[in-house]
Amino acid sequence: MTERRIGIIGGSGLYEMEGVEGKEEVAVQTPFGDPSDSILLGHLADRAVAFLPRHGRGHRISPSRINYRANIFALKKLGAEWIISITAVGSMKEEIEPGQIVIPDQFIDRTWLREPSFFGDGVVVHAALANPVCSTLAANLADASEEAGAKVRRGGTYICIEGPQFSTRAESAVYRSFGVDVIGMTNMPEAKLAREAEICYSTVALATDYDCWHPQWEDVTVERVLDILGKNVEMARDVIREAVRTIPTDRSCKCPTALRSAIITDRAAIPEQMKKDLDLLIGKYV
Repeated sequence: MTERRIGIIGGSGLYEMEGVEGKEEVAVQTPFGDPSDSILLGHLADRAVAFLPRHGRGHRISPSRINYRANIFALKKLGAEWIISITAVGSMKEEIEPGQIVIPDQFIDRTWLREPSFFGDGVVVHAALANPVCSTLAANLADASEEAGAKVRRGGTYICIEGPQFSTRAESAVYRSFGVDVIGMTNMPEAKLAREAEICYSTVALATDYDCWHPQWEDVTVERVLDILGKNVEMARDVIREAVRTIPTDRSCKCPTALRSAIITDRAAIPEQMKKDLDLLIGKYV
């Protein structure tokens, strides 16, 4: 039986996870192609973990070119029941200062180049996404962030843009008019796919800049982002270590049964090959 694991997706600046014992790197095959990199398996704080660098080691993959489906499917295949997503974001509000951590509870998806679902022709699934993160895991990550000494904002809306370019001033102004809290390029469709995979998902968003809207701050640049990230990476590792230690061993949330009533296709009409390819996701329902 596959060991139950906590998945960790490392974002910009976090390409390795220190402190993992019994390390083993595995290459995982999925029906959707290869994930971003090999996945590090091991134990952290006596919990089984699986660490995947979202952009690949060395930051080789653009946000729009990440194979999100392969990443989430691979973690599911390795037994991940929780996913801690680490991500760099821009702040869209004065009070969220660079260096602060935000634990978003909502998303707005403004991407268009990415495959947003595991399902399509052959099986139609309408997963509920009104509450797109696991509230239990989000609370755990917020507590862990505070324990690690970070200034934390609990809740907020993350708008995900396509990238890889940063926003224009006009775009930034429009996004601020939406009332969003942070802006990034990677958490969609990642959160959607985690829900379809019935994995508990939540994000630790590290604010690195004020995008380009703030009149008293320099416009966002890679150099500025990397400077703040360098200071935040160790904080992110501390948050992960604390969170892993305190995540419940059993799940009492709705995430494990997210697809129970979501498959609308007549079971008899689902192609046998699709049933085989997606058995990991829908096998218990079809």
